[in-house]
Amino acid sequence: MPELSVFNSVSLDGYFTDDNNNYSFAHEGATDPEVMKFTKGNAQGANALIFGRVTYDLMSAWWPTPAAAKAMPEISEGMNKAPKYVFSRTLDAADWSNTTVLKGDPAAEMARLKQTPGPDMTILGSGTIVAQLTAAGLIDDVQLMVCPVLLGAGKSMFAGVTGKPRWTLSRSRTFKNGRVFLAYTRAA
Repeated sequence: MPELSVFNSVSLDGYFTDDNNNYSFAHEGATDPEVMKFTKGNAQGANALIFGRVTYDLMSAWWPTPAAAKAMPEISEGMNKAPKYVFSRTLDAADWSNTTVLKGDPAAEMARLKQTPGPDMTILGSGTIVAQLTAAGLIDDVQLMVCPVLLGAGKSMFAGVTGKPRWTLSRSRTFKNGRVFLAYTRAA
């Protein structure tokens, strides 16, 4: 049974975008050689990628381009080859290779996908989807790249989640540029 992970960059005050949906803070320091090596290694997995429509639009506008292939060849190759799912009520078809559009309830669709054979899955961005799937108990692993910046306001990936789900730290790494990677598994 595939596992479902989340990977997102967050500010020190816990936001994955500012209050204008801007996530450019996540790119500051991302080209540090130590962080790039980690990112390349983390992107080498064979996971399927999960997006909400807004994140999908951002990703599909960048990763298939020659500029992405030139800037980050290994990551670009992995992003383009990976199977991808996008939750959308408005898209009828996806224009990025290996992408399936899911139109149903995110929790029901993800519960179904988790019951089928296939690779593990990782949600990138997509805060609304993350919150819905967390509330439904479908997220197995949360990976956060904490960026040393305070946004003061913004969007939490877990807005509206109730019940105080518990998580256990499974691994961590501190980078010289102040970023910290934290991975948590859902507590039993």
